[in-house]
Amino acid sequence: MSDEQQRGDNGSGSPASDDFPGKESGDRWTDGPEVAPQAKQQPLTGAQSEGVKSGGAKGDDAETLRERQRLAQLEMMDRWVGGVLTEQRRTRRWKLFFRLLLLAIVLTSVTAMLYRVFFAEPTASLPTQRHLALVEVHGVITSDSPANAERIIKGLNRAWSSRSAAAIVLHIDSPGGSPVQSQRIYAEIMRLRDQGDKPIIAVIEDIGASGAYYIASAADSIVASRASLVGSIGVIYAGFGFQEAINQIGVERRVMTAGENKAFLDPFQPLDDDVAQFWQGVLTQTHQQFIDDVKAGRGERLSDSPELFSGLVWSGEQALELGLVDELASLEQVARAQVGEADWENYTPSLDPFERLTRRFTQTAAEVLGLQRTQAPLRFQAQ
Repeated sequence: MSDEQQRGDNGSGSPASDDFPGKESGDRWTDGPEVAPQAKQQPLTGAQSEGVKSGGAKGDDAETLRERQRLAQLEMMDRWVGGVLTEQRRTRRWKLFFRLLLLAIVLTSVTAMLYRVFFAEPTASLPTQRHLALVEVHGVITSDSPANAERIIKGLNRAWSSRSAAAIVLHIDSPGGSPVQSQRIYAEIMRLRDQGDKPIIAVIEDIGASGAYYIASAADSIVASRASLVGSIGVIYAGFGFQEAINQIGVERRVMTAGENKAFLDPFQPLDDDVAQFWQGVLTQTHQQFIDDVKAGRGERLSDSPELFSGLVWSGEQALELGLVDELASLEQVARAQVGEADWENYTPSLDPFERLTRRFTQTAAEVLGLQRTQAPLRFQAQ
């Protein structure tokens, strides 16, 4: 073979550079030995090995393996997201279940309350055998307390209309309260008493004083325990005078009224003699109303003790001697005497839970805002 052929072949079977136009000898991109088509395959790199382990073929290049790895990561992410969405759907279903359950409970309660108020007969479940019809007077007697005139009067009328009730019992455990509320209840008891259908008995537990005794005096008879507190026939007004204190701390009181005596009970103004005399006249007149009604209810059973209407409170034994009560006994003893056994039914209207919650919220809000509740300054209440 000639030298030209050897240069043209380069010992590798490839054409010489002179056979390719535009290519110069010594080009670094074309010079050098060719890689044989069946050259020995290089060992896999770490990434390629991981690719093979993750499902790639042994002959895949690095780019293919990276793509396979990315797809595997996306698949894993899809499974994780699917699990999270499944758990969220499960959580939402439980939340929806409990909300529907709460709604069902509320609707059931409201339906039962409305049925009881508007449709249910108050005495439908009461026994037909003879029993005592109980009406409770518990706590302070005010318009916004459980012992208010409207509730007690409603209970009295329900008890009075019961044919199987042998007697009506005013179950009293109260220190008194509002004169107006007490007078309303007193008047209703006297009205029922005049009808003469069944006896009305006042049973005093721990205390039946002031406005509570006002109510009891309208009953046909009054029963108390030996240690019960009875009496306190009087009227009270209590306040404070801060006129000196407000001057010492340097606060100016600003009150504007139309009427010279409109603010005569202002605790930051001095109480002069004319105002005190006027207010004492109001107390005396209200006290006389109390005395007259007690006498009308008790009649000649009262003693002529000068201290009877002084506002003192006595034990049950002392009250018996003064004619303030008729008998020393318990509720069980009264029931046995009237119906032969300790059997009674409570006719006091049940308290509306929603109304009680609303009233408590209103009172709390008024206290927080510094607003005063409207109430009479005079009290038939033991102190």
